[in-house]
Amino acid sequence: MRIEENDGFSASSKHLVFAYYVTGHGFGHATRVVEVVRHLIAVGHDVHVVTGAPDFVFTSEIQSPRLFIRKVLLDCGAVQADALTVDRLASLEKYVETAVVPRASILETEVDWLQSIKADLVVSDVVPVACRAAADAGIRSVCVTNFSWDFIYAEYVMAAGYHHRSIVWQIAEDYSHCEFLIRLPGYCPMPAFRDVIDVPLVVRRLHKSRKEVRKELGISENVKVVILNFGGQPSGWKLKEEYLPPDWLCLVCGASETQELPPNFMKLAKDAYTPDLIAASDCMLGKIGYGTVSEALSYRLPFVFVRRDYFNEEPFLRNMLEFYQCGVEMIRRDLLMGHWRPYLERAISLKPCYEGGTNGGEVAAHILQETAIGRHRTSDKLSGARRLRDAIVLGYQLQRVPGRDIAIPEWYARAENELGQSAGSPTAQASENSSIMEPCIEDFDILHGDLQGLPDTRSFLKSLSKLDAIQDSTKSTEKRTMRERKAAAGLFNWEEEIFVARAPGRLDVMGGIADYSGSLVLQMPIREACHVAVQRNHPSKHRLWKHALARQQSKGQGSTPVLQIVSYGSELSNRAPTFDMDLSDFMDGDKQLSYENARKYFAQDPAQKWAAYIAGTILVLMTELGVRFEDSISMLVSSAVPDGKGVSSSAAVEVASMSAIAAAHGLTISPRELALLCQKVENHIVGAPCGVMDQMTSACGEANKLLAMICQPAEVIGLVEIPNHIRFWGIDSGIRHSVGGADYGPVRVGAFMGRKMIKSIASTRYSQSASSANGVNPDELEDEGLELLGDEASLDYLCNLSPHRYEASYADMLPDSMLGKSFIEKYSDHDDPVTLIDQKCSYSIRAPARHPIYENFRVKTFKALLTSATSEEQLTALGELLYQCHYSYSACGLGSDGTNRLVQLVQGMQHSKSKSEDGTLYGAKITGGGSGGTVCVIGRNSLRSSQQIFEIQRRYKAATGYLALIFEGSSPGAGKFGHLRIRRRFSSSHC
Repeated sequence: MRIEENDGFSASSKHLVFAYYVTGHGFGHATRVVEVVRHLIAVGHDVHVVTGAPDFVFTSEIQSPRLFIRKVLLDCGAVQADALTVDRLASLEKYVETAVVPRASILETEVDWLQSIKADLVVSDVVPVACRAAADAGIRSVCVTNFSWDFIYAEYVMAAGYHHRSIVWQIAEDYSHCEFLIRLPGYCPMPAFRDVIDVPLVVRRLHKSRKEVRKELGISENVKVVILNFGGQPSGWKLKEEYLPPDWLCLVCGASETQELPPNFMKLAKDAYTPDLIAASDCMLGKIGYGTVSEALSYRLPFVFVRRDYFNEEPFLRNMLEFYQCGVEMIRRDLLMGHWRPYLERAISLKPCYEGGTNGGEVAAHILQETAIGRHRTSDKLSGARRLRDAIVLGYQLQRVPGRDIAIPEWYARAENELGQSAGSPTAQASENSSIMEPCIEDFDILHGDLQGLPDTRSFLKSLSKLDAIQDSTKSTEKRTMRERKAAAGLFNWEEEIFVARAPGRLDVMGGIADYSGSLVLQMPIREACHVAVQRNHPSKHRLWKHALARQQSKGQGSTPVLQIVSYGSELSNRAPTFDMDLSDFMDGDKQLSYENARKYFAQDPAQKWAAYIAGTILVLMTELGVRFEDSISMLVSSAVPDGKGVSSSAAVEVASMSAIAAAHGLTISPRELALLCQKVENHIVGAPCGVMDQMTSACGEANKLLAMICQPAEVIGLVEIPNHIRFWGIDSGIRHSVGGADYGPVRVGAFMGRKMIKSIASTRYSQSASSANGVNPDELEDEGLELLGDEASLDYLCNLSPHRYEASYADMLPDSMLGKSFIEKYSDHDDPVTLIDQKCSYSIRAPARHPIYENFRVKTFKALLTSATSEEQLTALGELLYQCHYSYSACGLGSDGTNRLVQLVQGMQHSKSKSEDGTLYGAKITGGGSGGTVCVIGRNSLRSSQQIFEIQRRYKAATGYLALIFEGSSPGAGKFGHLRIRRRFSSSHC
């Protein structure tokens, strides 16, 4: 279609030349660029489009001699592992290949080309190097986008390893040469841009009406139509007739020529103009992207979408869809299995309500024209490196994303500028100002404590500072979709102090399930942590939720203390986001509620059972320390420790909750005592029979050190420095782990049964030896010494039995397994206060009893090796101990296909090394409670190790379809962090 002359805004009196660079990230960018370019050409300007997209994307809509297309790919975008998953490592590697290695020649070529066409303005959507090339050529540049690659890649770098961090820094530095940003709706945080102009949606215009399109396709108005706009459909995916409700038709975009479709599916031509088809449909099914979202909103078309892994702009676009009642999320499994009907029927019941502008292309083109003729200029004070510094210090304390926290990577704000001092490093200035900024951050005065440079804590405070804005604004993006945000908005009284605590998850390096048998354990606090904010208020001043107020009024008791909790992340775990109760519910007459009754109380509603981890800390403080709670309590919980991965998400929540409550009530509790109290929460109120190492690590750990603890019951013997040449990783198997699960409990029962049997055997032998030794000097006895047998007869912990004594005296005496009923008849009880014996269950005994005895020896050996001389033998021995631990877990029945596969991949990586290449990974083991969860890997602290870890991730994905999470890095425990006491500032003055 030929564009109309002088369409849109007025022509400039000057003929202008624009160089418009388009990223190689899919067609969505190219299609929106078309709309901006169309308006520029319509008023008489020349536009040179630099793109890797096919020509027809532009020429099908713009037929003009003023359009010039230059086929060059200067960035690669995000590389897809499959239709719904971004391959983070491959994306970074491809970017290195495309834009980093040839950077010098790219800049030289682009500068020469820009000067040759006499460009008046460079426009980028959103190619980083284009901004730097424009600066080198002495030409102004502007970016038009809803996201930037420094934000997208920053999360990839956190997962892929810090050796890629220079990529993000270089991208941000390139963007900093840009004049300003024309920002599209549904935008992500874009830290490198200090000056922003917002424009409406950029949407392609319609060529035909709904009636015309349906008539051409032979579709009557009474037929419901869904358009399947799903680029890169999964290979081997076969569409079936039963996927659709009766009397529905599906229009399929991008189908291959050979693809066979059922009769209720219609294949569209490759050059079909999709905006017309979208507007003629009743709903759309596909993946979220800027183009699909903008057109769904513009044409008020319900959009059934499937989430994409690591597609980092998606949450922001999804928020916009859901805010305007235009989005329905479909579970990926239901997409592939064809369970479409309930989603489609839900979609057509929606009433999309987007009423915003859709002329963003025209508005953006006008701004670009005005800029090119010199009417838009920014202050020199905000140019170049200064702007980049401000962007990082002020702008990259990132927005809160529903369901998770996003924070600037630590290296981004604190590491030295890897481009060299000439580029203008913000690090020095940020460091100089850090002490000034700390007491006053995100509208809070910090009255006690400090952030300790933790970016996730800074991000948490930022989310707190925005809560009242959510409450006051009906337009807030936070308020769009999150019930938990709405509840949190009214949670706190901003005139009163708030107490904040932080507790990390942990990586079980050595020790694992031997903790409940008294073993030495070595645990590392991970980077991911839980934050809890607590405020206490007099009941008469406490702002109650409506149902809580109605409950109190019905009792006729007046104002009584109430607990209200909001927990972020509910939509990720399909649970209720809020919990509230009268604190009097923790009383049974004049006494505290028993732990057993408390467990029943929290189990009443499965959607709120999670509250036991948090509210349970209050009951434990009442019961164990005699604390009286006479004020109402408000709590906000935000945890970045993923649930079910075997990295102690529950311990992090418990420790952070109790730390914050203790701080708010002036309680002084040592980190060790805090951990023991939190273990009671999990054992007695939640009902999970865990040991204490999780809570101890979360409370007592320190960054980049292993907490060494003897679990008898919890004696911290020190912190072990991790040598610089050694590094630990966690790799999630994707198999959900739970210490409350069926496998962990029976293994623990079996270990305690074994201990009871060993004590019984030793007691019998002690009595026999003592009798035979009557009148004989005990030193002359050839049999076991009486003293040794006496100690074993009163064995408190299995781990106090050495491996050689176990093998010499007890290994052959323990049965492989025993029925619970038989054990009770012979031994009465297994003497474990947190588990019960099921008489009908057959328990494995020999392997669960043997594991902690040998594990204690392995952990002691591991600890000693860490401080030995650096050598290949040291690393090999450390890795071997991990392998032995892993297979001992399996012998207990705590292995899993996923964790076994990951360990085998590490072994394959270790043993397949060529003679010319040093191996870097040395061992791996399942962690924590086993039966899934995370695998701990040990290796050299090197670039090669990170490459191997991500190769394992890739291979695991290829074998299982699951892209494993990778844990790396460390952070301080709750004791080291302490707590923050903060107060909201209302004055306009600055700190």
